[in-house]
Amino acid sequence: MPCVISSPSTDSGKTTLSLLLSCWAFSKGIKIQTFKVGPDYLDQQQLSSIGQPICRNLDIFLSGEEWVQESFFKHSLKYEFSLIEGAMGLFDGLGSTTYSSTANISKLLNAPIIFIVNARGQVASLLATIRGFRDFDSELSIAGIIFNNVNSDRHKKLIKEVFINEDIEILGFLPSDSKITLNKANLGLISPMDNGKEIDVEYFANFAERNLDVFSIIKFLKSPQKKMFNSFNFKDFKIDKSKPIAIAEDKIFHFQYPETKEFLSEIGIPLISWSIFDDEEIPKEASSLIIPGGFPEKYADHISNSIKSLNSLKKFRKNGFIYAECGGMMILGDFIKDENGNNHKMSGILPFISKKSKLSVGYRYIEGLKDTPIIKQNQLIRGHEFHYWEIENNLSELDSGKAEHQKNLSSPWKIKSWKTEYKNEGFFDEKLHASWIHLHLPSSPEAAKNFIESTQITFSKNS
Repeated sequence: MPCVISSPSTDSGKTTLSLLLSCWAFSKGIKIQTFKVGPDYLDQQQLSSIGQPICRNLDIFLSGEEWVQESFFKHSLKYEFSLIEGAMGLFDGLGSTTYSSTANISKLLNAPIIFIVNARGQVASLLATIRGFRDFDSELSIAGIIFNNVNSDRHKKLIKEVFINEDIEILGFLPSDSKITLNKANLGLISPMDNGKEIDVEYFANFAERNLDVFSIIKFLKSPQKKMFNSFNFKDFKIDKSKPIAIAEDKIFHFQYPETKEFLSEIGIPLISWSIFDDEEIPKEASSLIIPGGFPEKYADHISNSIKSLNSLKKFRKNGFIYAECGGMMILGDFIKDENGNNHKMSGILPFISKKSKLSVGYRYIEGLKDTPIIKQNQLIRGHEFHYWEIENNLSELDSGKAEHQKNLSSPWKIKSWKTEYKNEGFFDEKLHASWIHLHLPSSPEAAKNFIESTQITFSKNS
């Protein structure tokens, strides 16, 4: 059974280890299907950038246990080897619980754990750490350990002495090396689509072979031999193939799950790429538009000078359906105010200014306030947030001189996180849904059904 790569805490080296193993396998002509625990876009993009199959997210909170199991077995069965990269510390999940944690995934899939631990400044304390995690939940199996930041033979020897009587296999010692250190920004790793440091596959592969017991590790990466699964069925929808969906996808906007495009294609909806970075007009044949999350704040000046794209977006607003998440919503506002206080003009479709704020991150419970293009009144779905931005002005503060395209706007839903109160959030009318929230549409049948039906609506030129 494939292993789960986990650790006591974030920044222990899980992604680096996953990349080392993937690069080593690639250098040997071995395909590895990787998975990432949690609602993560950036680690997933790194693991997808080195010639291996597209990394898949496994998230129990967003997608449910059945979806996680089906996605895992569906994709891991395609290849001889698989690995799952965990998130945060092994037991960290929703709020103060272990629900939707790496441990939760490990038990759901009956997958053993390879633990990577930052050994800097520690020897005997490492044993206390490992015993504590091993004994915290007897249903979990820690099959092996890899120690990070071990920079001398003496340090390595002392660690081996401490673990000599433990029934846990030591699978490697990783020294510090700037060439395998991944660049980071305020949301985590820098995306390879956002001028991040390109992975030197050959160097990573050689580093792995020198410092890891790769041939022992590979036995923990064997994909399951056989598992039956049932794919979710969306084939009951009547799709009008003359109504393609355009998707913003370039170095600015790339926070989207691969399953979204896959399931839209599978049910027969034609998809077209649109690049704001290249100042393209929205394709004329598109009847709906998806603007996923990304980094519009980093490219705010570039966007404000993409006149063709912004004018095309304002024109599209009159007769098309727009779905925007997080950074995608930011370009629908009037301005993005950068950290120096400079305003960069956006499309002006929605009545707000985006400005830097404190981090808003985590899972969200969502309840529909009205029947909208994405959610119905009182319907319950789940999503997540991850941004450092907020918006000035809200619907209750708008003056009576609202533009025609803003007059019917209201909040589609109310949201809350772990042990907080609900608050209204987002913007919608019959032709638009914009919010800070990221959804995993393919595993949310209610939201997916509403979205698909909304893309099939034909709006009159005068609406």
